Amino acid sequence: MRLAEIFERVVGASAPVGFRAYDGSTAGDPDSDVALVVRTPVALNYLAQAPGALGLTRAYVSGHLDLEGDMYTALQRMSEITFGEGITPREFARIVRDIGWVKLVNRVPPPPQEVRRSRLFGLGARHSKGRDAEAIHHHYDVSNAFYELVLGPSMTYTCAVYPAADASLEQAQFHKYELVARKLGLAEGMRLLDVGCGWGGMVIHAAREYGVKALGVTLSKEQAEWAQKRIAQEGLGDLAEVRHMDYRDVPDGVYDRISSIGLTEHIGMRNVPDYFASLHAKLKPGGRLLNHCITRPRNDLPPRVPGGVINRYVFPDGELEGPGWLQAKMNDAGFEIHHQENLRDHYALTLRDWGANLDRNWDAAVREVGEGTARVWRLYMAGCVLGFERNVVQLHQILGVKLDGTDAGMPLRPDFEPSAR
Repeated sequence: MRLAEIFERVVGASAPVGFRAYDGSTAGDPDSDVALVVRTPVALNYLAQAPGALGLTRAYVSGHLDLEGDMYTALQRMSEITFGEGITPREFARIVRDIGWVKLVNRVPPPPQEVRRSRLFGLGARHSKGRDAEAIHHHYDVSNAFYELVLGPSMTYTCAVYPAADASLEQAQFHKYELVARKLGLAEGMRLLDVGCGWGGMVIHAAREYGVKALGVTLSKEQAEWAQKRIAQEGLGDLAEVRHMDYRDVPDGVYDRISSIGLTEHIGMRNVPDYFASLHAKLKPGGRLLNHCITRPRNDLPPRVPGGVINRYVFPDGELEGPGWLQAKMNDAGFEIHHQENLRDHYALTLRDWGANLDRNWDAAVREVGEGTARVWRLYMAGCVLGFERNVVQLHQILGVKLDGTDAGMPLRPDFEPSAR
């Protein structure tokens, strides 16, 4: 049996994608603008070892399987296919025999972009300092030059906020920082701590636009070095600083405001209560915390999928909690909650623009990090666009205040929305 026949047996004859295989057979929609291409038998090995998304990812990242055309469109179409519907175990066994059992039992190692769990286990318990440092290194120390190609001039790797659907990525990232600044009520002379600061975007914005003395901390050494150079280039060294440091090592009790933009996803559910308590201790009375992070749409969903593609290829040890659960833990740590909003539609737009940057700079990206890593990014970003569009994941900002007695120091009717720029 040729592979195209097997494809039709598994997904049906009217699949909304094209299909080509190394044996010369074709199936699916011949006029489709996207196609699944099986280049070598190794792709079948991966699918036999890990049927479903993980096997497909391994085959794609290693180049033994291709998705031709727009990646988002390809994933959207493939998500509409019901694989294997109506196939009995006996029929599946016959398909395996038809492909050739020897091909399928030859085990092949995952591509090097996949994080081996054995390596993480050797670094200690999940979310210990050493293991967190390795997890952050895996994703964020890929290459600053690569991130410049994908993220654009803002070098901001968190959800942007679009003042309009046709706003540019740079406009939307500026708008996001302005939104955070207005929620925090930044003013000249304040001290801001930005935990998990990335390449220093919020630190630089607060210093440049508001005259705030801002400290950012990150577990990525490459991020810290890049940020310090940008701070020096902008002449903000007297106000802004980024340190290569674990958030747990920041001294307590000196800050007027704290921003946490995209860090909660990395600290682990069991550490969240202590995390918010530690940030509460670092704030002066009357201080504010703005927590911005990816969330699960329901509080009763598990925080992580240990064997999932995202956990293996993108964010090792990443965990997502529900917005209500996070808000409750902020409240329990002593914060009075004053505002919360869901920005998931904005993250779909952000990822769309990052993906467009990667496609536009594809050859340069491959030269910088290799094709396998670039493929991981193309697949993960397109998949996450779908995830945010379909409410599989969300993005929440939650604003809390450390009361000064009973005074929150908040306007009666705050207007946080920045003017478009």
